[in-house]
Amino acid sequence: MSLSGLITALATPFQANGALDPDGWQRLLHLQLEGGVHGVVVAGSTGEAATLSDDEYDQLLRSAVKTVAGRVPVLAGTGLSGTAKTIEQTRRAAANGATHALVVTPPYVRPTQAGLVAHYRAVADQGGLPVILYNVPGRTGCDMLPETVAELATHANIVGIKEAVGDVGRVQALLALRSPGFAVLSGDDGTAARSILSGVDGLISVGSNALPGAYRRMCDLAAAGEREATEAWDARLEPFHEFCGVEPNPIPVKDLLRRIGIGHGLRLPLLPLSAAHHAAAEHLATDIGALEALSSH
Repeated sequence: MSLSGLITALATPFQANGALDPDGWQRLLHLQLEGGVHGVVVAGSTGEAATLSDDEYDQLLRSAVKTVAGRVPVLAGTGLSGTAKTIEQTRRAAANGATHALVVTPPYVRPTQAGLVAHYRAVADQGGLPVILYNVPGRTGCDMLPETVAELATHANIVGIKEAVGDVGRVQALLALRSPGFAVLSGDDGTAARSILSGVDGLISVGSNALPGAYRRMCDLAAAGEREATEAWDARLEPFHEFCGVEPNPIPVKDLLRRIGIGHGLRLPLLPLSAAHHAAAEHLATDIGALEALSSH
């Protein structure tokens, strides 16, 4: 399955008592499919993977695989701080039907670049799934450099990268590594339009949880090289890009989802959106329906 276009990094809906919300999960999955997404990520950082039990992880992934029914790739977040545990989690994702493993650089432990190469090669060799590298240094404390990605991109079972560093120099360095077997995906909603216009394959998005159709429209226009129309859609979505960063992800986007009837709250140590941002959230939530309707034309 090709990796391109819009892929949503799914939030995990919870019930008011903190348990998983299977009905909310189904509503979120159907919203994504109806919005035309090209893939979904289950149990990534946006999905609060660190707070999920193994049984919950299995339940979410199996449910997503069944609902998606082969229409788009189902990526599973499997990256942990140790290599052996990452391999184990990747095998777990494979057993539950995931099509790809999205493997973040090991959080907190800050391996060297050579350590990253050894880590990812081991996961790709032993995990049982095609691996998508994921670099988000602002959250992990570890920056995987383009020359390291170049070493890894030649591995037959490493099929792409989600890069959250959106600066032009980084994007250009990674674009040089694109091939039929290695996709370059943006991991930053705010710079994705520019990156896709430059040749990046697509976006793994947070904001698209609430606005799959609108983010799909932006990605489609950018992929078609329609700069003026892309920039117009990006401008429409800019308030959502910005809002999703006012507090640590996924706090803001889960507030938007709650306001459109999907899920209640987060798990500790994350707290609900601060009161200072409630008015902005309400204003944006009232715009979602109109933007989604507009994007389908």
